[in-house]
Amino acid sequence: MTYQVILVEDDPTMLDDMIATLKSSTDFNLAATFKNVQDAVGQSSVFQPNLFLVNVDDPETLNNIPIFVDIFPDAKILGLVSNWNADIAMNVIAAGALGCILKPFTTQDILDAIHLYTERGKPGLSRIISFFSPKGRAGRTTAAALMAQIIAEESDERVALIDADLQFGDLPIFFDIEPKQTIVEVTQDIKLLNPLNLKPYFYRLSHHLYLLSSPDRPEYAELVDVDSLADVIRLTCNLFRYVLIDLPAGFNPVSVAMTQLSDTVVVMAMINNGFEIQHMKKALEVSKSMEAGDEKRIYPVFTRVNPCTEEERLKIEEKLGYHVSDILPNEYRMISLANSGRLGKSLPKDSLMMKNLRKIAEGIITGER
Repeated sequence: MTYQVILVEDDPTMLDDMIATLKSSTDFNLAATFKNVQDAVGQSSVFQPNLFLVNVDDPETLNNIPIFVDIFPDAKILGLVSNWNADIAMNVIAAGALGCILKPFTTQDILDAIHLYTERGKPGLSRIISFFSPKGRAGRTTAAALMAQIIAEESDERVALIDADLQFGDLPIFFDIEPKQTIVEVTQDIKLLNPLNLKPYFYRLSHHLYLLSSPDRPEYAELVDVDSLADVIRLTCNLFRYVLIDLPAGFNPVSVAMTQLSDTVVVMAMINNGFEIQHMKKALEVSKSMEAGDEKRIYPVFTRVNPCTEEERLKIEEKLGYHVSDILPNEYRMISLANSGRLGKSLPKDSLMMKNLRKIAEGIITGER
């Protein structure tokens, strides 16, 4: 298709370069250029544009993105930035635009950006969901992996599964893969990355599901800087509608930073000898204290619950003193699938665990959770 383009840029030299670039391709018809956002908003309708390229280095233009979205709901909008800025990029997406690209650009950059951002999913901010457990062996990793698959299938939007258990992450084992790139490489390269060159660091598991692997060896965990990892998550949100993060057990710099970055935290503990309820209570108290007024959603989930019934959930809830959002049964089939590397190949969709996880995933997709 040919894009009918409106270009908004106040730098004369940059504007000339971008005009020449757009006119060099038959994929774009440059309908009009404007130096300020007011003129673009007021005069663009006559050109029937389906693509806006707007300079969001200018705060006024950035603030007016929602007006473009309202007036031209069927047009695609890309923000133009001189240097990559995660906050600007997220504000552009939150306003309803596709995302940002760096300037100067090539025509292929524009086409690639449109493709990547369109595949991401619905307009708006990404959901960042962390899976945390106060102690290990709570089924956290299995739940994160299964939820990622369910959300990718049900939403038909792009999902990132990030293995942030830096020392003992085993999601690659669950899916029987050996990624060439890991979380080590992407955090070390983050200063050089933007959405157009981030995707190769992720291993494609299915049509909409991608994995960012944990380090190959436990000692490589010290190579991952927490602030750089947070920058990776922010950049990942430009390409993925849902970002699910499997965290290490217990409170540590990684788990604390990632839960603070997330809008939703699934806190998991298993039912075994009774101490897990106390561990969950302490974890929830710490999590609540870290919220500091944020609108973060925290969902306590207990695993290996037998019998896995509403009556049992209420009993656990009474002992805990907090609302228990969900309970999951002890299903050895899932453990066997995970340990054999077949988690992404032969899911028993009719199992009670899958039904309960599907209910959680549907709540996330609809925004009810």
